[in-house]
Amino acid sequence: MLKETGRGGRPTAKRLFVRAKQTLIRLEGEKLRLTVKPGEHVYLDLSARYFKLPSEVSSAGLGEPVITLEKVHLPVHCEEDAQSGKPAVAWDFNLLSLDGYSPETGWVRIDTSKLASIHISSFEKRRSVQRKASKSKKARRVFTKYSQRERNRARNHQLEIARVIQSLCGPVGLEELKKQGMYTRSRIWNRRISRSDWRSITRILVGRMGEAGVKELDPYGSSSYCSRCGWENKDLNGADIFVCGGCGLRINRQLNAAINLYMRMRFGYTEKWVGGRKYIKLRVEGASRVAWWDRVVLPSLVGGCVLTRGGGAEGDQ
Repeated sequence: MLKETGRGGRPTAKRLFVRAKQTLIRLEGEKLRLTVKPGEHVYLDLSARYFKLPSEVSSAGLGEPVITLEKVHLPVHCEEDAQSGKPAVAWDFNLLSLDGYSPETGWVRIDTSKLASIHISSFEKRRSVQRKASKSKKARRVFTKYSQRERNRARNHQLEIARVIQSLCGPVGLEELKKQGMYTRSRIWNRRISRSDWRSITRILVGRMGEAGVKELDPYGSSSYCSRCGWENKDLNGADIFVCGGCGLRINRQLNAAINLYMRMRFGYTEKWVGGRKYIKLRVEGASRVAWWDRVVLPSLVGGCVLTRGGGAEGDQ
């Protein structure tokens, strides 16, 4: 903090402090490592702290430390004992959003378009100097700077998204997506997939909540199967609305996928192959799947779906 000494005088420092970015710190046992510049680090001894660190805390669970001449103020993201009372939420990963669902929270959407724009703008900047990087040292330094800037900015958004997810729910169900099986002949599509941050967000959540708090789910058919009756729509073709030919359900495609993932997390599922095709079957016991959906899921969706007269639907609801 600067304070002016008078008119025309030089400003003097009133309070000296340094705030370190979360992407530049790392917890190593009882020491906190701060990166000053690439390859150069400063270690702070935390053994004389007056509070106890949670046993499962990691570097991702630390906030931005504020360092003064006398003290180190270190924010720690630790959940209260009431964390177990928070609802379990399943999340559907998409290119521009994360869609979550549980009967307690309803449909929750996290906008990730800003995170995608970071990768797009950085890609355009790096492409402008990529051809020159093989011949010019200055171009290589500029290329490296753009790459590091992209990683740091994306990391900040990933940490914020993970913080929001952790604040909303207890156990988390996430799609176990594998990019290798999602690439096609489209160059534009492949670039979008390669720039996605799904695995990075998953790793942050696993580091904060532990493997017991994060369950990875098979994403196969989560968008194409009706969450109410299980009918498969083979003609989605990128449509935003899922229309069921079995029970007449009309619902947002991403919301339908989140409900399917939630049901897989809650009931469990089995995988089987028939005629070279993969099928996912829920382990629903007791009431029928449709009866459970109408009793539990439907009341939590306010304007999120429409049941029409079609197939097995008994009327408009």
